[in-house]
Amino acid sequence: MGETPQPAAWGIVPEYWDMGGTRHQPGPATIAGILQAMGAEAERPSPAPGVLMVRRGDPRPIDAPGELETEDGRRRPVEDRLPADLLPGYHTLHPRQGGASIRVIVSPGTCFLRDDLRTWGLALQLYALRSRHSWGVGDLADLRRFAGFARHDLGAGMTLLNPLHAGTPGVPQQPSPYFASSREFRNPLYLRVDEVPGARRLRDRLRALGEAGRRLNAARVIDRDAAYRLKLEALETLWGDFRGDARFTAYCEREGDALTRYGTFCVLAERLGPQFRRWPPELRHPADPAVEAFTRANARRVDFHRWLQWLLDEQLQRAGAQLPLIADLAVGVDPDGADAWALQDVLASGVRVGAPPDAFSPDGQDWGVPPFDPWKLRQAAYEPFIRIVRAAFRSAGGVRLDHVMGLFRLYWIPPGVAASEGAYVRYPASDLLDILALESTRAGALVVGEDLGTVEDETRAELARRRVLSYRLLWFEDRPPEAYPLAALAAITTHDLPTVAGVWTGADARAQVAAGLRPSPGAEEAMVRRLQEVTGLPREAPVGDVIAAAYAALARAPSQLVAATVEDALAVEERPNMPGTTDEWPNWSLALPLTLEEIMRDPRLRRLSTALAR
Repeated sequence: MGETPQPAAWGIVPEYWDMGGTRHQPGPATIAGILQAMGAEAERPSPAPGVLMVRRGDPRPIDAPGELETEDGRRRPVEDRLPADLLPGYHTLHPRQGGASIRVIVSPGTCFLRDDLRTWGLALQLYALRSRHSWGVGDLADLRRFAGFARHDLGAGMTLLNPLHAGTPGVPQQPSPYFASSREFRNPLYLRVDEVPGARRLRDRLRALGEAGRRLNAARVIDRDAAYRLKLEALETLWGDFRGDARFTAYCEREGDALTRYGTFCVLAERLGPQFRRWPPELRHPADPAVEAFTRANARRVDFHRWLQWLLDEQLQRAGAQLPLIADLAVGVDPDGADAWALQDVLASGVRVGAPPDAFSPDGQDWGVPPFDPWKLRQAAYEPFIRIVRAAFRSAGGVRLDHVMGLFRLYWIPPGVAASEGAYVRYPASDLLDILALESTRAGALVVGEDLGTVEDETRAELARRRVLSYRLLWFEDRPPEAYPLAALAAITTHDLPTVAGVWTGADARAQVAAGLRPSPGAEEAMVRRLQEVTGLPREAPVGDVIAAAYAALARAPSQLVAATVEDALAVEERPNMPGTTDEWPNWSLALPLTLEEIMRDPRLRRLSTALAR
């Protein structure tokens, strides 16, 4: 008989209070399901000896003498403690008497953040920003042009992006950027085909594809599947003519085995379908010898997918050179995707992440993404987390962490349990924040934590100590913008919430009814009152005046960052995503009503920039 697992020892939170102050305790079925997903058999988890977290300047004692191999390859003997002059980074301690090596992670402790930072920017759904050169979906060349315009013509200091995470190859293409196949790699739909090496040389062969792609721009609802088919054919044509590049070789060497595994998954998904649990048993785990054999046998196609990632990296770098980009890191991934396949040994099997019931979602939320098992993640020396965070910072001036509370605790919904009956599981927040601080400092990029919803007071306090900016929305705040905190990003709305025009005209409430939802009249009225309070405008005021006045009020916030959505800038009534719907609303698929060229000439953008200038 094994020992009885103690839920608290395994990180299961025995109770929590929701936003309304009601106390909740997880039931026995929930606790049993979480323990089973963790593989918990002992009373408490075994300590993971493979990683040691250290703050810079801390001469941390060690258990046994050995040799310290620093990140740059130098070696130095250590006796009873680590040297105090050890630089931030990832080092390795080799015990003198043998045994497993220990990863030593030295962190500066706090994220990068300029004390004099005070600027504004535009929040953009890139897929929705189409130019006359786009193939049905906004791409990285469109982003580069928009970023240059925002900086030089409008005076913006940043652009916030939706996640650019990779989707699984094939159709149908997943529309939600928050339900990605991989958070480490990016979506080839965002490539500008005309700027791929060799495109000019092969322009005659690509002409018909380009014309078909540009015809997709005529429809307001984005046809990702059609765009994917056209771009894939064009990219395969260009790959067939690719003559090699030293930068591509260097990129592959830098990304290493993770890139090869990702490319292998893509080829397997193309051949066998997107759900890896239905593949032949010998191909369901990346460590199986049959997978290595498959990679060798399909090396050319694996290289094609590695090449696509290199192209994305190159085009994103060019866009990021125009204006600091705030990348968005989703809270999880598709349970059938590339990361779930590659990282299955550190994910909790069958569990979904979500949120407990609140005023906006009385039945709770089930996001359908698997969480990291905190104990297995530590046993892996946090390498999966490090790679995902590092990828987010690449070519970015900052990273917005979706549901940043997940660094502290996540709401787990085990198999067979309703979203309203989940439980919180603790994470090693101190270690994860130390890694985040290290990667942020190395990239010279700030961090914004999306801390909306049920948040513990100590969580916000610790994030502030780590110099992670809070996220403050006009819709949710009951204080005037002048009272918002300094260390924050202030905004009016997000992709999941109504636009200003949608609220002021009532279009958003009508859209909810048409989609089969039941909008809360009280919530709608409260948002209208909020706009009237901060603008001082009467109910009959034109929506354009309301938008300009609302953002002028927001600009009075002392917060270091202030953001406006492009939808608000253009008085768009539809929100990008309508939670609680699937086919009833074109979630993540509505293009902006104007082309990039029209947007750059639209006086409303300049009016908004004047309102936001601080």
